[in-house]
Amino acid sequence: MKHYLEEKNFKQGFRKDVERLSKQKISNCYQCGKCSAGCPMAFKMDYPPTMTMRLIQLGLHDEVMGSNTAWYCVSCETCTTRCPREIDIAKVMDTLKIMAQAGKYEVSDTEIPIFDWIFLKSLQYTGKVYELGLIMAYNMLSLNPFKDVFPLGLQMFLKGKIALFPHFINDPVAMWEHLEMFSKIHKKQKEKIRETNG
Repeated sequence: MKHYLEEKNFKQGFRKDVERLSKQKISNCYQCGKCSAGCPMAFKMDYPPTMTMRLIQLGLHDEVMGSNTAWYCVSCETCTTRCPREIDIAKVMDTLKIMAQAGKYEVSDTEIPIFDWIFLKSLQYTGKVYELGLIMAYNMLSLNPFKDVFPLGLQMFLKGKIALFPHFINDPVAMWEHLEMFSKIHKKQKEKIRETNG
């Protein structure tokens, strides 16, 4: 994949913004490729982690923010563990997601952020992933209501692999603590988004 380094493609301060928000020194990356070699999702990404780090270093914000790379990151932290420069690459990917959610950049694949949002809402309100609710909400919001419903979804439901009703945390104290945790996470995320927009 060729990238032409023209002045119009650069965003002044993009690398510094990502470094400030992620608290990682991206300029320390020397492109050894260990992160991409260990990444289980690199084959699905527009740019593997190594290339994403290089694009950030060069300030090519449109390429980075318009790619699906951060959204395909599963936060397994293999890249972080393997990095000889001790850069928390998984944290950089999370930062890119937050920057995308702040609304400053277009995302190439709008369905991934939808799935991410529904998944986290399911965890927030039930304490576990409610598969049927996740599938229904995702299909409706991605404007594809019958995707994977027949025959796969029906077969899984008939075999008892998908529950009709969600499982909740039964202990009220544990549920309260769980909701408090999510409240703190949302507050911190809003602060980061404000910091990004500020």
